[in-house]
Amino acid sequence: ILINEILPNKIRRNFWLHLAIAPPKSIDRLEWFLEKATEMGVDEITPLLCQHSERDRLRLDRLQKIVLSAMKQSLQTTLPKLNESTDFRQLVTQEKKNNANQKFIAYCNDESLVHLKKQYEIAKNVTILIGPEGDFSPQEIAFAKEHSFVGCSLGDTRLRTETAGLVACQTVHFCN
Repeated sequence: ILINEILPNKIRRNFWLHLAIAPPKSIDRLEWFLEKATEMGVDEITPLLCQHSERDRLRLDRLQKIVLSAMKQSLQTTLPKLNESTDFRQLVTQEKKNNANQKFIAYCNDESLVHLKKQYEIAKNVTILIGPEGDFSPQEIAFAKEHSFVGCSLGDTRLRTETAGLVACQTVHFCN
């Protein structure tokens, strides 16, 4: 590794943003999401394996290179943590143990959902679950809610998976 320039460490945010997102069918869309979320500023990303997931295999080494490149391009000083693909139930159960986080599950099929921006508490760590094409199953939504995840909306329109992830990321940044 050749070091060309040393950048001063930017002041760390006063919150941790973890996006757990089901990989879309097209790997290009996942790579695009990782690049943009890294540029915007995300701390941790977990590919989420759900009942309706259409992609269950990822080349983590390739995805890590994309995240690293986006970090450098955007002059971020901290590399986001990119986790291995994780089963939905396993991630939800793990996050239950982490009581410091606010926990949200964004889904489409409930008109009574309150927008994330009205529920997120400023300067708090947050984990947001973003579902696959076809959304989370009713069983997954119920399971997440049983484990202290709060349902939320990301707007009035149905968003592609990768777009929903970016909207969630930007909403948290905007609130802070």
